[in-house]
Amino acid sequence: MAKRRPTDPNRLAKQIVDEAVEREEKNPAAVALGRLGGLKGGKARAAKLSKEKRAEIARKAAKARWGND
Repeated sequence: MAKRRPTDPNRLAKQIVDEAVEREEKNPAAVALGRLGGLKGGKARAAKLSKEKRAEIARKAAKARWGND
């Protein structure tokens, strides 16, 4: 018997994509290693930067976000 289609359009779209695309399972060890690097990356980078460089980056980010010229 065929799988019943959901009536919710978002769930239907997801089911159609899932049926059309074969997805490989991720290697759990690789996922954990990538997450570990991601968790410490920003803090490690900030620790290496000088106070002046961090301030410069913050000013650039504020300008990009708020459009202060």
